[in-house]
Amino acid sequence: MDEIFKQQIYEITRLIPKGRVSSYGAIAKAVGYPNHSRHVGKAMGGCPEDVPAHRVISSSGVLSVPEFQKRLEAEGVVVENLRIKDFKKLFWNPLEEI
Repeated sequence: MDEIFKQQIYEITRLIPKGRVSSYGAIAKAVGYPNHSRHVGKAMGGCPEDVPAHRVISSSGVLSVPEFQKRLEAEGVVVENLRIKDFKKLFWNPLEEI
């Protein structure tokens, strides 16, 4: 995977505020690759510790990594059955927010 692509993903992800979530697809669109959400997910698998990967979830509002639930709940995000409650309200769209 291209290192510049990964760095762009990480920079966008670092901008997601605490208590908010974004999606793999939204991040992919923000870096100019709208059909590469899976690549974003793959990049998140090996991201640096300062990248809040727990705030990036599927576009359906479901956690891809169950272990991230505790981190999200610590930020005030309510998760029920691995699904973000009020997903649309908490969704952070990088194309609109930055």
